[in-house]
Amino acid sequence: MKHMAWILSTLILVLASLAGGYWWGANRSTPAEHGAAADQTTAGTGPAAAGNAADPVQATAPAAAPAATAKPRILYYRNPMGLPDTSPVPKKDQMGMDYIAVYADEGESPASGAPLVKLSLDKVQKLGVKTEAAALRDLRSTVRTVATVQANERLLHTVTPKFDGWIQKLYVNTTGQAVRTGEPLMDVYSPDLVAAQQEYLIAKRGVQTLAGGSAEVQESMQRLVDSALQRLRNWDISETELQRLTQDGKTVQYLTLRSPANGVVLEKSAIQGKRFMAGEMLYQVADLSQVWLLAEVFERDLAHMRVGQSVQVKVDAYPEKVFAGKLTFIYPTFNNETRTAKARIELANPQALLKPSMHARAEFSSIHAKPASLTVPDSAVLDSGTRQLVLVQRGEGRFEPRQVKLGERGDGYVEVLEGVKAGENVVVSANFLIDAESNLKAAFSGFGQSADSAKAKGEITAAAPTAGAAPATHRGEGTVEAVAPAESSVTLAHGPIASLKWPAMTMDFKVKDAALLRALKPGQRIVFDLAGEAGGEYTIVRVQPAGAKPAGAAR
Repeated sequence: MKHMAWILSTLILVLASLAGGYWWGANRSTPAEHGAAADQTTAGTGPAAAGNAADPVQATAPAAAPAATAKPRILYYRNPMGLPDTSPVPKKDQMGMDYIAVYADEGESPASGAPLVKLSLDKVQKLGVKTEAAALRDLRSTVRTVATVQANERLLHTVTPKFDGWIQKLYVNTTGQAVRTGEPLMDVYSPDLVAAQQEYLIAKRGVQTLAGGSAEVQESMQRLVDSALQRLRNWDISETELQRLTQDGKTVQYLTLRSPANGVVLEKSAIQGKRFMAGEMLYQVADLSQVWLLAEVFERDLAHMRVGQSVQVKVDAYPEKVFAGKLTFIYPTFNNETRTAKARIELANPQALLKPSMHARAEFSSIHAKPASLTVPDSAVLDSGTRQLVLVQRGEGRFEPRQVKLGERGDGYVEVLEGVKAGENVVVSANFLIDAESNLKAAFSGFGQSADSAKAKGEITAAAPTAGAAPATHRGEGTVEAVAPAESSVTLAHGPIASLKWPAMTMDFKVKDAALLRALKPGQRIVFDLAGEAGGEYTIVRVQPAGAKPAGAAR
């Protein structure tokens, strides 16, 4: 029995020796690896040009590599799943995946001097950020507006007698009735007209009576005949009626007034038996073989319109038909109530399908068809009123606010004259959410400063903290909405945070120490301090009840 106990004791000692040797050997290799990583990572960070995509870095990279081929300085290592935790040395996550190295040139400002806006990949996904590449496109400006059909004012005709009289008989007695040139409209009686006919006949008989007289007398009588006939013509008596008068040699009691043109009766004030005065309109006839379209054009669209421009017109009555017209005039006046100007379009209407007062939709073809123009979507532009900016993607979760000079617009795109190059990805959705989440206004306020001043101030957004420097804290006050100890996070409805230029909002925050959550309850009013972390996140580092004596955190 004692022999067996001695054997077991010996085996235990041997196993313990082997385990100790293995542990000692593992600890011997760790400093070397860390030393290699330290050789690649130098203290301090500073703004520089935007870098390349992050690649995993081996901790055992040789330190004696030539300077021309050396990799950029490593700032820190970030979680491969986009979580906010970082590490100063290489490590693996719980799933065995290597942390991704973030190089110095990835965390710094671009050469333009504008600070980068940084968001974690988790934030980018939550905000639904979408990007689209700036590309060369044929930019076309199409103006669409509403319009109203009207009769062509040049083809309007009125029947207005130049003498007093009475309407004896009507041949056209309804509005809307189609008439042709020379078609009888009505018979009228006028004492003045009868007297003028008698004067003409008397002068004509005088010429015949004095046929054997002197030439001077005959010439005088002929002038009387011509004068009487011209008087009848001045009263718009048709040549048909005058020929009947000269041939028959008898006065006509009732004179027939005829249509002056082909068209449709738009207005009729003539009533049988009515007495009319000289200059009174009895009929209005419109030739509808060609009509006008009066379009309402907004102020912003006037620059895209020129006389002679082709127009396509559609009406609800004939949805399958497209009428072709031409812009002939832009009125010089502006409607102050609707903020529109009128544009006149002329349309052929041989079948009389288009009728006055009918509503229509007009589409003006582009006059600014610019081939191969560098464009971005309209939604990519953030217009502050004094300047226009876009967010250019510089990598995963990194965006550069860049001022641009814009040109023409058309079909959902805008021409970029300066500020963006072809192929660069710009944010087209969630622009304003990025503004709220990443303090973009602060970045805009620093836009345009020199790169040196940007370096002096440090990056404005949530860039990686400088190695060895104590992170600045930002104090806020809010109400606890929810506490999640398992995730080491708390949901706060906080007020504005002046030092970050954040508005009041409800946000989820990670805590530096899970012990800070033990005393928190939903509905509790607290004062908290935030510290910026690598990757663009802000973490709560200090909590105290609202109204308590300040803890003296660094401001």
